[in-house]
Amino acid sequence: MIPLRDSVRPRRFPVANSLIIAANLLVWSYMVFGLDRQAGLKFVFTYGLVPQRVVQLATVFGEAGNPRFLEALVVPFLTAMFLHGSWFHVLGNMWFLWVFGDNVEDSMGSFRYLAFYLLAGTVGSVAHVAASPLSPVPVIGASGAVAGVLGAYLVRFPRHRVVALVPLGFFLTVAELPALVFLLLWFLIQVANGLALAGGVVQEVAWWAHIGGFVAGMLLVSSFARRRSRHW
Repeated sequence: MIPLRDSVRPRRFPVANSLIIAANLLVWSYMVFGLDRQAGLKFVFTYGLVPQRVVQLATVFGEAGNPRFLEALVVPFLTAMFLHGSWFHVLGNMWFLWVFGDNVEDSMGSFRYLAFYLLAGTVGSVAHVAASPLSPVPVIGASGAVAGVLGAYLVRFPRHRVVALVPLGFFLTVAELPALVFLLLWFLIQVANGLALAGGVVQEVAWWAHIGGFVAGMLLVSSFARRRSRHW
């Protein structure tokens, strides 16, 4: 399912959401136009999140009390959110963020929304590392953070309507669904894929980052939302 728009416009311009989208597109443009293939791979392995490396560094630096612990472990969790592997990857994530992020930001305020976004994305990445701790493949993308925004939207605006492209066999149709239905279906798809590919298989899609981010968004949204925000 591909969301086209939701039914309610925010009261304020989504400053943080727009800046996040711009940052992701700028980083992707730099990766495409500013780096050759070899440099791009090095960039991804340097700033992406490699579960195997995280586990190894956590063991070494955690035991030694090394001051590089923050640099080695926390930084990749943040930088990986702004890297993507293809135009489809970055545009898909940014489109979901554009459709759902504005109202979530409106309910929190820009600074709280930015903190929420980064925290949800970090939790999503932690979930991926926990699911695939031995994977040497770097995980990149904003999917965990975007999933957190979707989880927050589900809690705050379950009655909003989402106009979406819905597959019917070999065809696509436009349907208007309650946000509750659209987002629960999206989440169940992530869970089904995550469970189907569990068991140590290296996954091309970080399904557990989606699952972890979504659950984190649902649990954290009440702590970040303004007291007087719309809750439909």
